[in-house]
Amino acid sequence: MKLRRGALRAALALALLLQPASAVEPISLGLAIAGAAASALTGFISYPRLYCYFRECCLQRHDHRAAAALQENLDRKLFGQHLVNKVVVKAVKGFLNNTNAKKPLALSLHGWTGTGKNFVSKIVAESIYKRGLQSKYVHQFVATLHFPHAHSINLYKDQLQSWIRGNVSICPRSLFIFDEMDKMHAGLIDSIKPFLDYYELLDGVSYRQAIFIFLSNAGAEKITEVALDFWRNGRTREDIQLTDIQNALSVSVFNNKNSGFWHSTLIDRNLIDYFVPFLPLEYKHVKMCVRVEIESRGYVVDEDILTRIADEMTYFPREERIYSDKGCKTVDAKLDYYYDF
Repeated sequence: MKLRRGALRAALALALLLQPASAVEPISLGLAIAGAAASALTGFISYPRLYCYFRECCLQRHDHRAAAALQENLDRKLFGQHLVNKVVVKAVKGFLNNTNAKKPLALSLHGWTGTGKNFVSKIVAESIYKRGLQSKYVHQFVATLHFPHAHSINLYKDQLQSWIRGNVSICPRSLFIFDEMDKMHAGLIDSIKPFLDYYELLDGVSYRQAIFIFLSNAGAEKITEVALDFWRNGRTREDIQLTDIQNALSVSVFNNKNSGFWHSTLIDRNLIDYFVPFLPLEYKHVKMCVRVEIESRGYVVDEDILTRIADEMTYFPREERIYSDKGCKTVDAKLDYYYDF
């Protein structure tokens, strides 16, 4: 049906009057209350598609489009991580297409710094919401920034639970990303255990459409051990299967006293759906990262500079020099040195 002119003008006026919400600290009930008010206001608008044209809405992208965007971006931008590509696409696509999920999706990403954990979580966010990590429905926590003091654990637990409850109430398809899990105080992450369990409702709220992603360096040694064993036995990294790593990885993380997952009920109760291993990156993968970064800045690739940057990286083990000890993390800074940007 065509919109009547009067209704269209009224809807346009209301949409234009709505100003973007100002940024606040992640641990803040104020935003949840503001979001609830915005959500209630949305209900008065007769034409939600028109409203969502001007303002970001929950479940903005159709699930099949989000899954397709995720697959395309991982295929094009992620290097040397065949397990990550396969597992993350399968897990997220299956979850988004499941109209009767029994619990939220929980992914735990593990590996050395620079192997792509933050990059993949960013791609997942961008696949579901156009604004990606800037979306008001995507919530990112960094252990050392948002939970720095051991003596405030009980306060953090209460705030974290309130934050998750308030935002899922506003948007069932909320995405929560927890970075630096290896630096998080043991026991804090267990405070969100009820939200990840197999409950239909908790105090009238369903969490079954939410997504939780945990990022950690814990378990990286075990991943490298498996990768090196394959290399020394003359097998390629692509021969490594998830079954070769996942069980040992979950045990390693569970028993790591320096991890937020140390003796965690999330692992003990099998509430983490996938432990996703990020393999250490090889020389050829570093060169791929350099090439893509140069091209993304709009410069012609200089093969000599590309090779020099890759050669300057440090590699391990000391004798074999197979894997970059920082992955692709310092590529951006090294490009600034060689190119006059």
